[in-house]
Amino acid sequence: MKKIQKLTTAMKEQGIEAVLVSSEINQRYLTGFAFSDGYVLVTTERSYLITDFRYTEAATAAVNAEDFTILAPAEGMRRAIKRLLGEHGVKVLSVEGATLCVDDFRSFDALLEGITLVPNASTLIDGLRLFKDDDEIAKMQKAQDIADAAFSHILTYINPDRTEIDVALELEFFMRAHGAECVSFETIAVSGSASSLPHGVPRPVKLEKGFFTMDFGARVDGYCSDMTRTVVIGRADEEMKHLYHTVLRAQLAALDAAKLGVSLSYLDKVARDIIDANPQYKGAFGHSLGHGVGMYIHEEPRLSVRVPEDQTLQPGHVVTFEPGIYLVGKYGCRIEDMAALREDGTLHNFTHSPKDLIEL
Repeated sequence: MKKIQKLTTAMKEQGIEAVLVSSEINQRYLTGFAFSDGYVLVTTERSYLITDFRYTEAATAAVNAEDFTILAPAEGMRRAIKRLLGEHGVKVLSVEGATLCVDDFRSFDALLEGITLVPNASTLIDGLRLFKDDDEIAKMQKAQDIADAAFSHILTYINPDRTEIDVALELEFFMRAHGAECVSFETIAVSGSASSLPHGVPRPVKLEKGFFTMDFGARVDGYCSDMTRTVVIGRADEEMKHLYHTVLRAQLAALDAAKLGVSLSYLDKVARDIIDANPQYKGAFGHSLGHGVGMYIHEEPRLSVRVPEDQTLQPGHVVTFEPGIYLVGKYGCRIEDMAALREDGTLHNFTHSPKDLIEL
């Protein structure tokens, strides 16, 4: 079923008359077309892509005319929305409370006299985006294949004269040159003592000996990938080897436990218990096990001990498995794969890069 059909079906089930989509990502999710100035208006009878002259030709070529009427209204986009709502007899309009700014909400509220604005559209659309279909999973696999290739490449690029910024830029350039429309997020590439920073920023310094963590991803057709690998610059001592393999055991155990219907909080606990069983690492895994991935790099569901136990892994969920150990001021290590639960209840791991300890 097309995504716009899923939305209108959900609207009818919930008694929602019309939805105004203002966020670029949700607009692209519904239409398949990326644009940065305009709105998508969905009623139970008809859907509209409302933009200006700059996008009309491209939108007409990209969007199915059976699903959307494309408008570049001379009266202005917001006045056109008011007119269309009147034509459809809409009295209650659902807007994206999670992304529509207060000023825009107030502006629409003043303009749309007699129409009540309800900020529940984000929850509605997020509920649809929570479950990825085969087409979405295929796009994410393409994105991850590019990231995997980038990791293979970067292993041949790294040398003692490279800086963290050099490596981050090389990863990004490789992914763009091999089919990514952009990166999924700002690349993390931190070495030595900076590897203890889970979201450290690449520095203009030569790679320090010790752990070197790279967290990166590609975006293809609007869909993200996300992976992390930690390598060693130089040689790993016994303590580093023990830390690395503790993280790896935790990740593999969580992946093995990922079955249909398992509690999302339990998956976090599986990994956390392995790490916390080592007294020197207890409390050093400070973030959750993972998060959902899709058109946003961070979306639902979350693999966290703070998630209610009745939230479970379901077909169509795409999540990361990324335990880590971070020893403040010393070093850190994280290993991350991205995986989807299939309809048959099996786990599809998008990530194919090796996870054995690599010394460079």
